[in-house]
Amino acid sequence: MISHKSPWEKIAYFNPDFRTEQAQTGATAMGRLPRKRTLFFDTIINKVDAKGRVSIPADYRSLLEQQETELVAFRSFSSPCIECCTSEMMERIAGDIDRSFDTFSEQQDDLTSLIYADAKEFPFDSTGRIVLTEKLLRHAGITDKAAFVGKGKTFQIWNPDAYAQEEEKIRRRALEKRLSIKSSGGEHD
Repeated sequence: MISHKSPWEKIAYFNPDFRTEQAQTGATAMGRLPRKRTLFFDTIINKVDAKGRVSIPADYRSLLEQQETELVAFRSFSSPCIECCTSEMMERIAGDIDRSFDTFSEQQDDLTSLIYADAKEFPFDSTGRIVLTEKLLRHAGITDKAAFVGKGKTFQIWNPDAYAQEEEKIRRRALEKRLSIKSSGGEHD
């Protein structure tokens, strides 16, 4: 009888090239590739140091690295927080603004000023930190802690206490309005 020390050895016994394939593709013991994440999930609180440095949550950082994109941040114009997204999302937003408003209209000018004139790319250092500007920290009321709030294709950075209050309001509104999602019927859009 053959003794197997791990599930990988069982697979390697039947397919000697599996370990090499697994290392190259990231396949799991069941032969599936790990699912590629494309959305920002969860609410994570990290410390902010005196210089405004904060660690991007590992899952968020991994998603940005996987998409080979830069993190872009700007002051929210609807909440006391920092809006964050990928460079590609900023390009999509620009296209949406162009399609929604006449060029040089007051609405187009206001939105582009609020978003693009305020936006900045934030590369992270070797330890996964970014340095938030004083303007961003002040707008969000962030001092020693920051809450990273996943919003699907984007995320926000909040003062944790302010977000706790905002989340309470959001949940109350959702309960009152009985929010629901219309299903597209397909697996993906």
